[in-house]
Amino acid sequence: MSHSVGGVRQAQKQKTRQALLDAALGLLEEQSLSSLGLREVTRVVGVAPTAFYRHFRDLGELGVALVEEALGSLHVMVRAILAEQDAAEERIDRTIAVVERHVREHPAHVRFVARERRGGVRAVRHAIAGELDRFAAEVAAALKTQPVSAGWRDEDVRMLAELYVDRLVTTAAELLDAREEGGEEAVERVVRRARRQLRLISLGRRHWGEEGQASASVAEAESGPSGLSGPSGPSGSAEPSGG
Repeated sequence: MSHSVGGVRQAQKQKTRQALLDAALGLLEEQSLSSLGLREVTRVVGVAPTAFYRHFRDLGELGVALVEEALGSLHVMVRAILAEQDAAEERIDRTIAVVERHVREHPAHVRFVARERRGGVRAVRHAIAGELDRFAAEVAAALKTQPVSAGWRDEDVRMLAELYVDRLVTTAAELLDAREEGGEEAVERVVRRARRQLRLISLGRRHWGEEGQASASVAEAESGPSGLSGPSGPSGSAEPSGG
């Protein structure tokens, strides 16, 4: 009996927590998290303000939970596409389609991330940066398995992954604006431009292997074996001659 009661209570607690997240997300369509009041959220849900603290320490923690909710599923889907061994053109088309569908199905989440990425709540900014960092790490792992990445240094694969992630996040925000302000024609323009941008990145990738290795060799030669910029020491000046 106690297990049954405990299960019901846990389910109710989870339901209230999700209701708080949904209410906050709805209110954030018209304002930033830094201007949102805790009582606004609890009023929408129909619970006392004190009930909020059974689920979150403050609105910053609620914002962090919204970040995880907003970005978690997207990068799992994109990683799966990039891990496939199909032609680059096909992967690009499917990736853009996934982002477009995500924007269509979760516009409030996309708006929240776009606004709070440079917003005033530090914990949320850091959470978004952390999610995008994990996103880039997962994309890098997928890119590493592709034959075109053979011989690439890990830092170069990571740099490429960050280019992809930044472009996809920016495209999501642009698609949201286009959908709300310009309709389907504007959306299609954003889609075409995003495809061209990703294809440009892909084209550059094909020629980066040797160039990247050459650039790394030059940088290592310039820094010297001890990491200094030249033979004269850390200050860059020659030792004075005696006498």
